[in-house]
Amino acid sequence: MQNTDTAEQSAATNSADDRLKALEAESDIAADYLEELLDIADLDGDIDMDIDGDRAAVSIVGAELNNLVGENGKVLEALQELTRLAVYRETGERSRLMLDVSNYRANRKAELEEVGRKAVEEAKATGTPVKLDPMTPFERKVVHDVVAAAGLTSESEGEEPRRRVVVQP
Repeated sequence: MQNTDTAEQSAATNSADDRLKALEAESDIAADYLEELLDIADLDGDIDMDIDGDRAAVSIVGAELNNLVGENGKVLEALQELTRLAVYRETGERSRLMLDVSNYRANRKAELEEVGRKAVEEAKATGTPVKLDPMTPFERKVVHDVVAAAGLTSESEGEEPRRRVVVQP
């Protein structure tokens, strides 16, 4: 019995190590792609790489990068998809990489957490579902996580790009 437990622990450790190496490789590929993009666009920016839970996270930080964010993060979303495609081209694996530029997503996440908390309070107070404004998949996930942490349920309704979160009382 003890040998089986040890073998299972070893396999789990190897699997976790392999996943970590794969995420680090995704970060490296994404960083190389983004470095080339910054060079082509003649933009100054530093690239930070991290692992956030079960996904690679890459951030571009620096002054004058608002053009890479765009209105309501639309350029950032497109850039993230292009970066994911670059990773896919190199690895053959679909990437869940998260890209941030000038802390836009980090700041937006804090704003959305507050929106989620207010929607939870409203749903509890009124006993009726609370429909939020349309959001991107990233934004909806942040709100769903806040709602779940508060012990309520939520669902997404509608079609992209008008998909929204509805908080249930």
